[in-house]
Amino acid sequence: MAQQRISIGIYASAPIVLRVSEEELSRLHQALGTEGWHEITGEDGTVKLNLQHVLWLKVDKDEARVGFGLGG
Repeated sequence: MAQQRISIGIYASAPIVLRVSEEELSRLHQALGTEGWHEITGEDGTVKLNLQHVLWLKVDKDEARVGFGLGG
C-alpha cells in the first residue's frame, strides 16, 4: 500500500511528521474541523491528536527520490 509523508502543525508545538497510508490520510481529512481526539497510525507508530489544536496539514508530493540531489 502506498505511503504518504505528512506534516501536521500543532498549536504551540513542533510539527509532527509521519508516513501514513492513503486510508489513514483520508480518515484524517474527514476528521479535521471536528472536535475531540483522533488517532492516526503511521509506519513508525500511532499518534493521538486533539483536533482542536491542529493548525495545518501538509501532504508531500510522492516523488521518486534516488541518490543525492544536484546543487545548481
